Amino acid sequence: MLVTESFTDVPTATTPMRLHWFTPTLLLDPANASTKLCSILVFTEIYQVTGPVARFCRQIAAQGFLVASCESYHNFLEPGTVLAYDVPGTDLGNQLKKDKRLSSYDDDATAAITALLAHPNANGRVGVTGMCLGGHLAFRAAMDPRVGAAVCYFGTDIHSETLGAKPREAGEVESLARCSDIRGEILMIFGTKDPHVPRQGRRSIYDGLTEAKVDFTWMELKADHAFIRDESSKGT
Repeated sequence: MLVTESFTDVPTATTPMRLHWFTPTLLLDPANASTKLCSILVFTEIYQVTGPVARFCRQIAAQGFLVASCESYHNFLEPGTVLAYDVPGTDLGNQLKKDKRLSSYDDDATAAITALLAHPNANGRVGVTGMCLGGHLAFRAAMDPRVGAAVCYFGTDIHSETLGAKPREAGEVESLARCSDIRGEILMIFGTKDPHVPRQGRRSIYDGLTEAKVDFTWMELKADHAFIRDESSKGT
């Protein structure tokens, strides 16, 4: 299925956030103006909407979904900024990941989900997904009662509670402590060779979801971190 790309800037509690849209081209036909589709919000790695992330979004949209991906670092970077898969890009992405407030990440998710559901072709059903930083953000976004399903690829900093600025401000609660707020289904995917989420870290996430009685499926593959990327991947 052909896919059309566009972007909008949506307001957040801090600065405007760019949403990259990937929608089936058939929606441009006036005959399909009333067509309603499910929506998917894609959270990115620390590099923002790179080529691999955009291709990931296109693949989903080509299956008949409305897809949007947000730029999490809008608080710090100009709209449209993409960080390179190199040492400087990685260092900056990791630093910004720690500088941004946890509450700002949550505000972003709320704004993006609201924008997706306001799309004229949205049918009211929304899922979330993401990888690396985005896997964690999808995990937190799944706590929004409007989200029916989540797929989280090797989400970092969940077990270590190291996402976002410290010390925490009032109302900022760690992800595992809040996972009982997840109402939909969630799929957690990890690589057993991933140094960012070691065995004990995966164990704590699994146990936290189990104790909170979350409806989840667990998958571990013999792979390193970032194996879902089709470029600059750490592979299997």
